[in-house]
Amino acid sequence: MSLAANLRSRLDRSHALKVEIFETDLRGRKHGLEAAVDAAVLIPVVDRPEPSVILTLRTDALPSHPGQVAFPGGKVDPGDDGPVGAALREAEEEIALPRERVELVGTTDLYLSGTGYHITPVIGVIPPGLDLHPEEGEVAAIFEVPFDRLFDPVGYVEKEIEWQGRMRRYFEMQWEGQRIWGVTAAIIMNLARRLEAVSA
Repeated sequence: MSLAANLRSRLDRSHALKVEIFETDLRGRKHGLEAAVDAAVLIPVVDRPEPSVILTLRTDALPSHPGQVAFPGGKVDPGDDGPVGAALREAEEEIALPRERVELVGTTDLYLSGTGYHITPVIGVIPPGLDLHPEEGEVAAIFEVPFDRLFDPVGYVEKEIEWQGRMRRYFEMQWEGQRIWGVTAAIIMNLARRLEAVSA
């Protein structure tokens, strides 16, 4: 079975189960789900004997989440073919990942960020050795993390921070000097719980 087929099978089977997911608590905020902006991210899994996942480091110049680790992604534009189209377009723009080289696996749990984005994570498998390079205005670096490490909940620490007058929980992982936390870590943890709920 190919990597994409394996992931698709596990994802489909997990959606039939009740899996606890991590969600931002927006009670008490002026804007909730109805006011959220639709966005999408691509989780690019590199098809190696030991698969890895591509992440980016956002530039310090960006107005939102500067200097943070993220998946390629952004807002869903009117011209996009929904969240999947947005995720593929953003990956092309940010890291020069050709959309035709992405074998789509599917989407996983929507995530409502504390900054008001309703994010659809899109999972795709890509071949190794693609000539990826960062869009200098948005991406400071591109790096890979082994799939088994990234999606192992044991590697994450749960912390709390006061934000906008409320205590909020978040997950954090360190990988070769990169801090993976916030929305990106929450999306990872949700998918990790799904994959953990079913056998490989």
